[in-house]
Amino acid sequence: MQELIIHQDNEKNKIIALVENGKLVEKYEEKETRQRLEGNIYLGKVENVLVGMQAAFVDIGIEKNTFIHIKDIIPKASNETGNKNEPLSKHDIKNYIRPNMPILIQVKRDSTNKKGARVSTHISLPGRFVVLMPNSDFVTISKKIEKQEEKERLIHIIKANLPNGFGAIVRTSANGKEKNQIEKDIQNVVEKWKKIREKAEMIGQSKEFKPTLIYQSEGIIGRLLTDLGDNELARVTTNGEQDYQMVESCLREMQLNSKIKLELKQNEFILSMYNLQEQLEKANHRKIWLKCGGFITIDKTEALTAIDVNSGKYIGSKDLEQTVLTVNREATIEIAKQLRLRDIGGIIIVDYIDMEKEETKKKILETLEENLKKDRSKTQIIGFTPLDLLEITRKHMCSND
Repeated sequence: MQELIIHQDNEKNKIIALVENGKLVEKYEEKETRQRLEGNIYLGKVENVLVGMQAAFVDIGIEKNTFIHIKDIIPKASNETGNKNEPLSKHDIKNYIRPNMPILIQVKRDSTNKKGARVSTHISLPGRFVVLMPNSDFVTISKKIEKQEEKERLIHIIKANLPNGFGAIVRTSANGKEKNQIEKDIQNVVEKWKKIREKAEMIGQSKEFKPTLIYQSEGIIGRLLTDLGDNELARVTTNGEQDYQMVESCLREMQLNSKIKLELKQNEFILSMYNLQEQLEKANHRKIWLKCGGFITIDKTEALTAIDVNSGKYIGSKDLEQTVLTVNREATIEIAKQLRLRDIGGIIIVDYIDMEKEETKKKILETLEENLKKDRSKTQIIGFTPLDLLEITRKHMCSND
């Protein structure tokens, strides 16, 4: 059973914990002093175009200008890889944007202490069952929907109801849903996009145009309710009245108020439930011990996250390869848990205990693939490098940088 626990302290900072059968599996933080921009849509103004870098800075009305690259301006070549493999040298950014022009963009990555937010003209609007992609023609389906017959049914429904010039991603939550439910969701998201376009056009035509927020994303809590509401989420508990009202409104709008129990424990310290306080503290530890006696360490740098696997106290009882497999396999299960729990994104490098046999490596990859199925985020196993380091990429669920 899944439960969402939303704890607010006296400074209005929030800890949002997803719990499965009493175990913490995902955690997020919202600080009152830190504005979260990811997912917001702005009508911005191009400040300066950096021709040599094929990039530009865009003013969206906040302290730091945002950054956009040519690959986030030209149409997507593929919905799987975007413009990653597109030869960008054949494009000239001056043919697409110029200083002072209005530009409709979406924040894809929040700003950090060192860098401004990253933005893109490739906009995506999440619905309950689909993610709408205006100005695109790709229709893709969640890899977690495995039955071919169901995939074909869903793609047929989507294509029959999408207006021209729109693409979509079919979400896992669409699996098994009735046709009229999916059609209504598409209509709702398309209507939302029309209002965004109309507002942007009206503001952009003004002689006194200023960068403006056009659409505010639903935030972490709203996103979690959208992602989890149609699956195993059974209860939401919060100690904040404002959050209670917001969740109640969301559940009613999604017609899930009869399925998901909502409870208000006003002004209580609800992190005492399931010993969450201790679980949260452990989730910040650099070293994580494994049941066998080995351990992993997690070190985050600006460029990547490095995970090291150590045998620790485990000496095994059979041959060396079996000892290595035992530690590496247990570490793999824990790594999959930690990626989800800590919402680790970007490039991840795992330094396993050396494996001599290709068969052992294959078993580790199979174990990782199986355990990553529980993760809602898009994760790609690139494979072992020539130095026998495992390379993984993962998309943040919610940026915490």
